[in-house]
This record gives sequence, structure tokens and C-alpha cells, in this order.
Amino acid sequence: MSTDTTDTTQTAPAPRKRSIFETLELDTRLLGMIGAFILVALIFNTLTDGRFLTPRNIFNLTIQTVSVAIMATGMVFVIVSRHIDLSVGAVLAACSALMAMTQVRFLPGTVGLEIGHWAIPWITIAVGIALGALIGAFNGWLIGYHGIPAFIVTLGGFLIWRNVGWYQTGGQTIGPLDQTFMMFGGINGTLGGTISWVICAIAVIFTIFAIFNARRTKLSHGFIVKPLWAEVTLAAISTGAIVGFVAILASYKVPDRVVARDPGRFGCEVAEGCAPVYGLPISVLLLIAIAAIMTVIARKTRFGRYIFATGGNPDAAELSGINTRLLTVKIFALMGVLCAIAAVVASSRLANHSNDLGTLDELRVIAAAVIGGTALSGGVGTIYGAILGALIMQSLQSGMAMVGVDAPLQNIVVGMVLVAAVFIDIQYRKRLGS
Repeated sequence: MSTDTTDTTQTAPAPRKRSIFETLELDTRLLGMIGAFILVALIFNTLTDGRFLTPRNIFNLTIQTVSVAIMATGMVFVIVSRHIDLSVGAVLAACSALMAMTQVRFLPGTVGLEIGHWAIPWITIAVGIALGALIGAFNGWLIGYHGIPAFIVTLGGFLIWRNVGWYQTGGQTIGPLDQTFMMFGGINGTLGGTISWVICAIAVIFTIFAIFNARRTKLSHGFIVKPLWAEVTLAAISTGAIVGFVAILASYKVPDRVVARDPGRFGCEVAEGCAPVYGLPISVLLLIAIAAIMTVIARKTRFGRYIFATGGNPDAAELSGINTRLLTVKIFALMGVLCAIAAVVASSRLANHSNDLGTLDELRVIAAAVIGGTALSGGVGTIYGAILGALIMQSLQSGMAMVGVDAPLQNIVVGMVLVAAVFIDIQYRKRLGS
């Protein structure tokens, strides 16, 4: 009888060494978008002889991005749930028209409030948000409860609501708007250097606390965490980004001619020797607040989980007890509210309402969401990705305008970028097997 002496023991394969990016658990898509933005900025900075990356242009770039970025955060929810909204620019125009008429004519003329009354801007904003919510809820009701495709409903809205805005104003440009209202527009509402740095310090402390508090929570529940050096590295990167952003905006000085008009506005008795800076715009802080709220909704609330579950598999979501019809109404109502808030920013930045406000914003908002990684097939998308997508879109348009590219060619480039972004997204998901 022979004895089998074959060694059946197997050596366990050595664990694969993780790269630094894998250890830090950085989102490769996010890194790609940041890289694309840096590349675009460097190219245009070269083509404009260094004018693109000046504090002044970066300040203008941020305030120009805000209104589209606000709507893009809502478009993420719309597209994730397998819908589309082609009416966002028209809804913005209708809300802006109503808010302009409310603060310039209705409240001072009909109600009798004095121009400059403290309540005018807040009543105005409330009225605009109410209109946006009603329009969005009406769209959602037609889509969710009556089965009309979102493409058709919002395409109709694209034609309807802009012209509703035109009839509200009689085709006129309405202005000037209330001074407090215009503080949400950017250049007319900034925090100056001191307050900007205070907010910067608060943001840094909060960011560091959030990173290490999340680590402590994972450890308390027995989850695997990143090495301590990786957490410190992430905290350092986040801190550097926050401080760098504030430093750039805080280095943009108010022109001498502006200071000379009203030195007291900048805390100076005389214009000579007064060198104030603009600092953080209120509109940018508004965008950051909305982004934080939308991220919490997406990740921490039942409403957000239902949106992504429905987008991933609508039939399974309905069978599991999710009221997908009511969910659709809520999603589009939220989109309408965000359009109204974007209308506040867009009209106050221009200091008046014009009837072409929000033209082609439908393209920009959808493109921002898609470039930011929101899948048109539904179920996938991030708020920060949409904001980065909006920033990339605005950088392209601003850069081309500074170089002297004609508007038709600008639109051609934006269209090509949108198609390329969808193509790259499809290839990326194929590689991941999703």
C-alpha cells in the first residue's frame, strides 16, 4: 500500500500592497474632476497672460458659479431618481420676475411699505420660494401621479414659465432691487477680511473635528479605520484647501474709486490709507450651506435613501413600500425651491431682473450634474460632484470669454464637453462592472 506524500498545504497569498490613494480612500472621480479644473485653469491662465488666476477673476468665477451650482444640487436628486428637468432656467426667470415686482412695485406701491423697509427683502424671498415650490410640486404631481414623462412636463414648463415671467413684468427690466436683497448677489454682499478669516478658522476646526470624530465613532463600533497618518493627511489637505480659498478671496482689494465713494462703508473715515478687501461673498456661503444640507439629506435621511433606492430600482422600491409618486412630488418641489434661491442670487448679482435671466441654464445645470458624476441611468450621484461640475463649466465659459472666443463657439465647446463627460462616465462604469 503506497503512501501519498504530496504536500496539500497551500501558502496564503500575500496581501496586495495598497497605494497611497487607496489608503487615503480618496474618490478617484473627485480627483479626476479636481485635476480637470486645475488643467483648465492653467491652460486659460497661460492663454490670458496670467489674468485667469488673479484674485479678482477667481472672485468673479465663484460668484458666477453659485446660481447654477445651487440648482445643480437639486438636479442630482432629479436625475438620480431617473427623471430630468428642462424647465429650471424658466422657473428661475418666473421666480425672479415675481420677486422683482414684489419688492419694487407691489410692496412699496400696493401695500405701502417704504422703500428700504427691513421686511421687503424677506417677504420677497418667501414669495419667490413659495412660487418655486408650487411650480415644482405641480411638475412632480403631473409626473408622479399622472405618468406624464418628466421630459414632456418640463419641456412644456421651459416654454411656459419664462413667458409667465415676461407677462409679470410686461417685458420690462425691473430694478433697482432692494439693497439688503442685493447682498446675496456677490459683489454687493461680502464679509471683508476679518470676518472671512474668523469663518475660515471655524471651518478648519469643524473639518478637523468631523474627520477625527468619524474615526472615533468607527472605532467605537469596531469598524476598520484608516491609519492615523492618513487621517492627518486628509485633515491637512482639507485645511490647506479652506485656508487657500479664503486667502485668495481675502487678497482681492476693493478698488480705490469704490472706497472713495463711501469710505464709511468700509470702516474708514477717509479714503486715504483705506485698503479694504472683499473677502468671502455671502452667496458663496449660501451655496456651502445648501451643499451641506443637501449632502446630509442624501446621506443621513430617509428621504435621501428613498431617492437613491428608487433611482437604483424603481420597481423594487415601490414593492418595498416607498410611495414613489409622493417622492416624485417632493423631489420636484425641492428643485423648484432651489430654482427660487438661485433666482435670488442671479438677480441680485445683476441688481435687477431682466427677461433673459437664466437663459440656457437648463444646459448648464444638467451638464454640471452629469460632469460631476451623476448617472443618467439613475441611482448614482453626489452633491460635491455637481458643484465641481458647475465650477468646471463656468471656468470654461469664463476662460473662453477672456480669450475672445465667440459665444456660438463657446456653446459648441460646452456641448462637446457634456457629450465627452457622458462617454467617460459610461466607460468608467463599464470598467467597474456597474
